[in-house]
Parts: sequence; structure tokens; C-alpha cells
Amino acid sequence: MKNVLRVNVGTGQISSEPLPARYERLAGRALSSRIVADEVPATCDPLGPFNKLVFTAGYFAGTSLTSAMRTSVGGKSPLTGTIKESNAGGTLSMKMALHGYRALIVEGDPPSNELRILHITREGARLEPAEDLRGKGNLELAGILRERYGERAGMASIGPAGEYFMSASAIAHSDAEGRLSRVSARGGLAAVMGRKGLKAIVIDDVKGVVPKAVNVEAWRAGQRQYTTIVDKSPFTKMYREVGTSGMVRVMQGNGGLPTRNYSNGHFEGFEGISAETFVQNIVERGGAGLQTHACMPGCIIRCSNVYPDKDGKEIVSPVEFETIGMMGSNLGIGDIDVVAQLNRRCNDYGLDTIEMGVTLGVVMESGMIPFGDGEGAIRLLEEVGKGTILGRLLGAGALVTGKTLGVRRIPVVKGQGLPAYEPRAMKALGVTYATSPMGGDHTAGHTVRFTKDHLNAEEAVQVSQQAQTYFTAYDVMGVCIFALPQTRDNMDALASAISGLMGFQITEEEIRDLAVETIKLERAFNRAAGFTSAHDRLPEWFRSEVLPSVGHAWDVKDEDLDKIFA
Repeated sequence: MKNVLRVNVGTGQISSEPLPARYERLAGRALSSRIVADEVPATCDPLGPFNKLVFTAGYFAGTSLTSAMRTSVGGKSPLTGTIKESNAGGTLSMKMALHGYRALIVEGDPPSNELRILHITREGARLEPAEDLRGKGNLELAGILRERYGERAGMASIGPAGEYFMSASAIAHSDAEGRLSRVSARGGLAAVMGRKGLKAIVIDDVKGVVPKAVNVEAWRAGQRQYTTIVDKSPFTKMYREVGTSGMVRVMQGNGGLPTRNYSNGHFEGFEGISAETFVQNIVERGGAGLQTHACMPGCIIRCSNVYPDKDGKEIVSPVEFETIGMMGSNLGIGDIDVVAQLNRRCNDYGLDTIEMGVTLGVVMESGMIPFGDGEGAIRLLEEVGKGTILGRLLGAGALVTGKTLGVRRIPVVKGQGLPAYEPRAMKALGVTYATSPMGGDHTAGHTVRFTKDHLNAEEAVQVSQQAQTYFTAYDVMGVCIFALPQTRDNMDALASAISGLMGFQITEEEIRDLAVETIKLERAFNRAAGFTSAHDRLPEWFRSEVLPSVGHAWDVKDEDLDKIFA
């Protein structure tokens, strides 16, 4: 897995080249961000010819290591204007690795506006016509691609939102059953894929060419230790039972469940979207419903799910907490079935559920539709799928929509909507929102398990720095962040597995160092793009408005924010 596939959509030239020696120790987010920093002008137009779309695999892609086949997608974000890494589970990085690729680089400007498919086969890669798939949503598209290319092909695709170049659009990846439902959601990178003229990337299933471990003993020892820790952890047990929906009650208890466009942290209707209601519906309805599900082959955490309607027919897979929070309590909607229907439409159209949840929240604040209007929210999402003028406005994201509608309280950082955790109730996570190179993003450094004192402003920067370091380290390795709570104190097992597999020695400390180097590289790209410390801030209304559920406003000092990774 030491090759790079480079595809120029302008000239049609496709080449396979060795991974440069300076990149040999890099994988996942470290590799995608390094390639973007080296090859993409920081000041370029994200939807112009000089931006590139980079797919990278982690160290373990294609191996039997559990929960370790995340795919990182990098580029300059149309939503934030910053560097962006947006990763997802599914099967794409496994297929990349089995063909011997650690990175796929899509570059150039297509000669026409026709859609194509990048098809990667054992014999090579080619661009194939796909104009017949224009306008297809991911639900229908998945079946067409499986029939055309085989049930076990790895796929990444865009829905209509990506074809319309919407900043809230998302790239869908195939899961273990071939659904296009695992999503590189944040930052609008599907718009870049659409601008490159790609409807989908399809990678044929082949028998592996992943190199054998250089040091079999070290590889197996690290793999066994890591797998045992993950399998026996109470965190893993929780994920298998309720997925991420358990965070609804946790955040309600902390006073940090965003409610009615971040105006409160307590939602009186939270029971209707709680884990208990969610799981009860799945179990009682039966049919296609699954309480636990693996998004990538061989994952033993199984945090995913399949949510059915009242007749047992699949609505969507998966429903995650951030979607529940932003399309449930944030909209004043206390019905998990409505949330699932909103989720389904986002998956089909190729939209980030977080960004659209924030967007619909500011729409409701504007008075266009009232809070709690689930049918109205569904109608508005359908406008996005149709590409109407209103739909294109909403698909531009929360900041553009809120400014257009005259809303002052728009919960974004660097133009990106905040996920389902109130920063006034979780101040260290608020620091992550403010200072992450990615814009407001919980996966850049989720602090919920890094401190118990979420209201402590004095320690918030230190806690966030630690969380950002560890979360970036797992993104670099391509390991799911849901394995982080179980294994962060035993990263020596992962270091041993990397060393044995890849043939170079790396320690736990060096993995963390690589993570910090990656963050600093991303921050340097953003500075070159015109971002300053003034952009590492939450909107000022978080400081001026006290959150009723906790009695706190945002009070982390600006000078402390500026010290992080300085």
C-alpha cells in the first residue's frame, strides 16, 4: 500500500506513482493534509481548477485490525475556506489498500459539465460516462452502482447537492452492505467532487495486495492487545447497545443539548428522541431494524444501526447523536421518527445533517416556519433536493442562510455550523470549535471524556489541546474515534502494530507528535489563506447571552485561545 493514484479530470491522464519517500510515515489525515498543503494554493478558489480532492487510507486499511478502515478526504473547503479533512467509515479505504493505494488525488478542471465515474480496476483506472446518473439520489444510486459494478465494490458518491455545488453537501461512502450511507459530511467537499465532474468513485473488489507484516510478531502482538482492550471495554458495550444515541440523555443532564437554535441546553421533549425511545422502536418494530451494525467489515464496536418505520421497513442507516441533536432538540422536534425522515433525505441528497440542522434552526428563528414544525422541515429539505432557489440558499449552509434571512444568532465558526454540544455548557469543546483548523467540529477534539468539569473555563484550553491531539492521532492512523476512549492509555499497542506492519519504528509519543505536526501544518495553511486569531473565536452572542440550563455564558479568554498550539 505504497502507491498514489493521480487522476487529472481535465486532461484525462491517470497515473500510478510511488508514494514519495517523505510521505512514507504518513497516513490518513496526516497524508491528506500534507498533500493539500504541498499541492493546493492556500488562496485558491475551493471550486476552482487549482483545488484538489484527496482520498487517503490509514495504516491498517485492508488488514484485519478492527475499526481501523476510516477514509480521510481532504481539500480546501467551500464552506469554511480552510483546509479540510473529513473522514468516514465504510469500505472505500479497504478497497484502495487492496489495490495498493494509500492515496488518490483528483485534480484539474473537467473540459465539460458532464458527469463521469472514476472506475478503478485491477488493470488500472478509467473515467466512464455517468450523465445518465445525473440527479440520482444516493439511495437509488447505490443499487444502480452495485448492479453495474458488483455487490462488493467500494464506492464514494455525491447526491444532487454535490451536483449543485452546495457548501453543505457531503460525500457518501458505501457501508458493508453497499448502502451509500457512511458520510464525509463536514466542509462541503462533495461540491469539490461535483466541480471535478465526478458522480462517483467505484473501486472493484480484488484479493489483497497489502504487503505482509515486516515484523509479524510485533504486528500480531499489537493487534491482539488492541483488539482485547476494545472488545472488553464498557464503552464498546454501550456503543453496541445504543450507538451514539445515549448522548441525548448525557447532554440533557449536562445542560448542553442544543435547543431551539442554541437558545437553551435543556429540551422538554428529549424523551421522544432519547436512546430508550430509539432502541425500543427498533426492537419492537423488528423487520429491517438493527440495534447494532458494523459500518466497516470486521468492526467489533458496531456502533451503527438501521432504523425502521412502524411497518419494519428501513428508513435510514445510521441515525447518530449529532443528527438527533441538530434535527431534533435544536429544531424543537421531539419525535425520533421525524428525525429519521430528515436524516434519510440528507443521506439521499448528499447533505451534512449537522450543517442542515443548524441551517433549519436559523430558518426557524427567522420565523419562516415555527420551531417544532417537522413537516415544514421535511418540505424545506425537499427544496434542497430539487435544487430550487430556496433549496440552493439552504444548501449554502447556516451562515449564508442566516445572513440572508436577517438572523443574528447564527451558531457557526469559520462558516461551519456547530454540532450538537452547547459550548457554554462544554467549554473545552467550545475551545475545539473555536481553534480547530477545520472550523466548528466536535470530531476535531471531542472533550466529553477528557474532563468532568465541563464548565471550567480556566482549564478548557489545556483539555481541548489534549483532545485535539488524540483525535488527530486516530484520524492519522485511520482508526475510528470510538476506539479512542478504550485505547488512548494503551496506544503502545497501536504503535507496535504500525511498526510491525509498516516496517518503520514508531512510538506512542511519536504518533502524538505526528498529530501535533499535522495540526500545525493545517493552521499554517489557514494562515496563508488569510485566517488570523480573530477567526479562532465563537460568535459574540455566546459571550453576551447566558445559557439558561447552566447559568453560564462563554467566558474562555481570547488570550488563552491564542496560546493553543502556539
